[in-house]
Amino acid sequence: MSRDYVLPRFQAPAAPQIDYARELNPQQFAAVTAVPGPALVIAGAGAGKTRTLVYRVAFLIEQGIPPECILLLTFTNKAAREMMQRVRNLLENDLGGLWGGTFHSIGHRILRRHAEAIGYPPNFTILDRDDAADLIRACLADAKVAPQEPLFPKADVLAEIFSLATNMQIGIPETLERHFSSFEPLAEVIVDLQRRYSERKRQAGVVDFDDLLALWLALLRDHPDVLERMQRRFQFLLVDEYQDTNRIQSDLVDLLAARHDNIMAVGDDSQSIYSWRGANFQNILRFPDRHPNTTVYRIETNYRSTPDILRLANAAIAPNIHQFPKELTAVRPPGAKPALVVCRDGRVQAAFVATRAAELREQGTSLDAMAVLYRSHFHALELQLELTRRQIPFSITSGIRFFEQAHVKDLTAILKLVSNHRDEVAFKRLVRLLPGIGAVVSGRLWAQFARQLPPPPSASSSVPDGPPPLSPPLIARSFEALASSVPKKASSAWTQLSATLGQLEQERARGKVSDLIALALDGFYRTHLETTYDNARARIDDLDQLASYGRQFASLHEFLAQLALLSNVEAEGETRPQQDDERIRLTTVHQAKGLEFDVVFLIMLCDGLFPSARSAKSVEGEEEERRLFYVAITRARNELYLCYPATRSFGVGGAETPQQPSRFLEDLPAELMETWNLHPAAWSEETRTL
Repeated sequence: MSRDYVLPRFQAPAAPQIDYARELNPQQFAAVTAVPGPALVIAGAGAGKTRTLVYRVAFLIEQGIPPECILLLTFTNKAAREMMQRVRNLLENDLGGLWGGTFHSIGHRILRRHAEAIGYPPNFTILDRDDAADLIRACLADAKVAPQEPLFPKADVLAEIFSLATNMQIGIPETLERHFSSFEPLAEVIVDLQRRYSERKRQAGVVDFDDLLALWLALLRDHPDVLERMQRRFQFLLVDEYQDTNRIQSDLVDLLAARHDNIMAVGDDSQSIYSWRGANFQNILRFPDRHPNTTVYRIETNYRSTPDILRLANAAIAPNIHQFPKELTAVRPPGAKPALVVCRDGRVQAAFVATRAAELREQGTSLDAMAVLYRSHFHALELQLELTRRQIPFSITSGIRFFEQAHVKDLTAILKLVSNHRDEVAFKRLVRLLPGIGAVVSGRLWAQFARQLPPPPSASSSVPDGPPPLSPPLIARSFEALASSVPKKASSAWTQLSATLGQLEQERARGKVSDLIALALDGFYRTHLETTYDNARARIDDLDQLASYGRQFASLHEFLAQLALLSNVEAEGETRPQQDDERIRLTTVHQAKGLEFDVVFLIMLCDGLFPSARSAKSVEGEEEERRLFYVAITRARNELYLCYPATRSFGVGGAETPQQPSRFLEDLPAELMETWNLHPAAWSEETRTL
C-alpha cells in the first residue's frame, strides 16, 4: 500500500509588510487576524466584505502559510480576479500556487486532473446551455416523447429541472413538486430522460455546467485518496458570499475542510435571496452547528449609506426570526430622511419617479447614479411608458424593454391577427411557436391561409366613419382548413390555437382589450409558456400587467396602435445621442444585489406584490422577501424613496382596486421616514405630469 503526500513549500514567516490595525477597522481586524479554526464572518451590506477577505489572504501568507495551501472560493470570475489582484498589490509579489476562483472553475481544474477516476477522458468538453438543450432534444427523440407529447416540457425547461435537482441534491419528483408542479404527472418520464441525458454525456465525453460540481463531489466521496490529498493541500479555505451556496456547494466545502477545519465563510444572512435558484439559507444559519467551535465575527460598520437610511434598514430586517442579529452603523454624516410616497395609482407613481428624477438631474445628480428597483419586471410597465414619453433615457438590467420581450410580442401577434387577418408577420410569428414549424413551413401555410381571405378593399373605396367593421369569423374556419397541412407533431397545438383564435374573433365585438388578452393567455398561450420557459410564472405576470394596461383603451385597434407608437419611440430613443449617455437604471432587486446608487426609488410596495403573494404563504418565504426588501434599501447611498399606488388594476380584467401598503412598510417606525404628500390637482391626464 502506498500513499501520496504533498510536501508544501517551506516559507519562513517574514516581518509583516502591512499594518493591519491601521488599514482595517476593529471588526475587520478581528476577522482578518483570527486564529486558525472555523470562522463565520457576518459582513453587513456596505461593510467591506471584499476588503476583509483580501486582507485575510494576505495575513495568512505573511504568517508563513504557503499560497498553494490556500483555496479561495467565489461566485463570480470577476470577484476572484479582483481579489487575487488586490492581494498581489498588497504583498507586491507573485502569489505562486494560490488557488482562487468560482466553485465551477475550481471544479473544472480538479476534474481535468482526475477525469479518468470518474470515467471521463482528460480532454472532456463542456456543454454550454444551448449545447445541453440540443443533447436533451436528442434524448427526447430517442424516448419518442416530442411527437406524441406536444404539452411536454421543452428541452430548456428540462435542463432547468435537471439543474435544480443536481444543485439542491434532491430527486426529480421533489424538484417538480417544489418548482414545476404542472409537470408532476410526468415525473416518471422525466426521470428516465435525466438518466438518458447522463448516459449520453458520458458516452460523448462531455459534461454540462452543473457536472463540474456534481462530478467533483462524486470524486471526493468515491475516492478517499483524492480527498485526502486535497484536504492536506488546502489547509485554509475561504468562501465568499456563503449565504448564496446551495446544497452541493456546502457539501464540497465541508468535505474539503474536514481534516483541518480552517474555514472562513464570509457572507450576510440578511442578503440571502436566491432560494428560487437553489441557494439554501440554512447553510449559513447552521454553519456553527456543522463546524463546532465556530467563532462568529460581525462586521457592521457601513461605508455606503447615510445613518438615516441605515436606521431604516435595521428596522426593516429586525422582524425576521431566523437571522444573526446585526446593527449597521454609519461613518457618513446624516442626510435626508427616506421618503414614503403614497401615489393615487400606478400612473401617478410613474409620473412622480420621472418628475423627481428630472429634478435631481437638474440639481446635479447624474441619471447613472439613480435606480428604480422593483420586485418583478412587470411592476415597471407604467414607468417605462412614462420615461419613454418624457424622453428620459433609461436602461433595464435584463436588457429588454417590456414591449420587446418575446412573450409580449407573441401575445400581441395573436391580437394583431384577430384585428387584421392579413397581417402576414403576425401569422408567421404565431405558427412558428408550434413544434415542427419553421420559416419554410410557415411560409407555405401563410400562402394557403391568404388564398382563403376575401380580396382587400380597393383604393377607391369610401372610408367609413368610426372603427372598421368586423370581418366575418374567418380565422377558425381557415385554420381548420389548414389542419391537414401542418406537421403531425403540431396538430394538437394547431387545434388549440385555432380554437383560441376563433373565440377571440367572436369576442372582439363586445370584449374589452383586457378580456381578449385573458382569452389569448388562457386558451393557448399559457400552455406554450409553461412548456417552453423555466420562468413561465414571471412571464404570465407580465401579461397580466399588459392586460391591466389595456383597460384604458376603448378598442383593440387603439391598443395595438399605441403599442406600435411606443415601440417606435423606444427605437428612436436608442439611436438619439444623449448627453454623456446617462441613463437611469431600472432593475429588479435580485439583479441589483451588489450594486449601489446615490438615489434609489423602490416602487410598487403593495402587499401581494412586495412581498409577492406566493412567497408570503410561508414563514420562510416571507422572511426571504423581507431580506429582499432589506437588500433594496441598502442599495441607496444618499436618498431613498419608498413608493406605492393606493389603487391599481390587479390582474387580467381587474377593476381599480384599493391597495394595502406592503406589510414591510407597516413594520417601519413612522419617525424614520418623511411622508411626501402628492397633490392630485396638479395631475394632468393630457401631459401625465405633476
